[in-house]
Amino acid sequence: MRFVTAVLLAAVCFGTTGTAQALGPEASAASVGAARILIGGGALGLVALILHFAGRRHGAAGTPAAPAPGVGTRHPLPAWLLVAIGAAGVLAYQPAFFAGTAANGVAVGTVIALGSAPVITGALDWAIRRRYPGHRWAIATAIATVGVGILAAATGGGEGGSVGAEPLGLAASLGAGASYAVYTLAAKALLDRGWSSTSSMGALFGTAALFSIPVFAVTDASWLATGPGLAMALWLGLVTTTVAYLLFGYGLGGLSPATVSTLTLAEPLTAAILGVALLGEALTPGALLGLLVLAAGIVVLASSGGSRRAPSGERRNRLSRGVSRG
Repeated sequence: MRFVTAVLLAAVCFGTTGTAQALGPEASAASVGAARILIGGGALGLVALILHFAGRRHGAAGTPAAPAPGVGTRHPLPAWLLVAIGAAGVLAYQPAFFAGTAANGVAVGTVIALGSAPVITGALDWAIRRRYPGHRWAIATAIATVGVGILAAATGGGEGGSVGAEPLGLAASLGAGASYAVYTLAAKALLDRGWSSTSSMGALFGTAALFSIPVFAVTDASWLATGPGLAMALWLGLVTTTVAYLLFGYGLGGLSPATVSTLTLAEPLTAAILGVALLGEALTPGALLGLLVLAAGIVVLASSGGSRRAPSGERRNRLSRGVSRG
């Protein structure tokens, strides 16, 4: 039960991202995203370093462990390049996500970004590894695509506080899903090489934090000097990034990937509830239908594999699904 609770708490943390940004002061998506990664990614990298050196003092393995048989040498890219690619995905996700929620509202923007991420990841994994994800994935992709199409057609957002789907906002949210796919596959490749989940997340997010410094420096960061701005940055960095990924990683250690994926449906649910309850967002009938259809695709995708406990080799690769959120 403690693993289920950890994943649900992580999903709730992730689901507050868009609302926290909406309740905060006016700021560009690039500035908010860079601040989030600078704070949260830096903290994750620091945690990974502390655990790494603590493990060395106690004679434990360092960052990379022995790779799984027949897996560790499968990826042709060196580890440093995988970290760089994954960090680039982390950096790109932030402004795309916030731009999508700003254009179409927290509920719609969050669900499009998070709902499209699994199917984009499956498509890229299929293209890169030449492995067909299966008929269930194809069905889920078709359902989710219909949902996104309905959302795109649900125009009229912005009148009376209602939420539709503006094309540029839709593209930004889909870009966030694609960025997620990039850093998820990079993290999976690191796990295949034997890296621990904490080390993988620390490496990707810590590197992203370093590269976010110049991005943050060229943006207008005056919002951070205000009380609400600082509170928003700390929440986005420490709660929706650092704490959320630590909780999620803990939950992954005791649950099958399918069970974790189902539990994390609490994230878009949290975002939708907060968007309506705290931000006064009123979903149009078309947007609501699109959300329901898209959610159905996510359920189909998440229901594969049952609730059995994963084999040890599969458990070592759970981060590929674990870094998908926020």
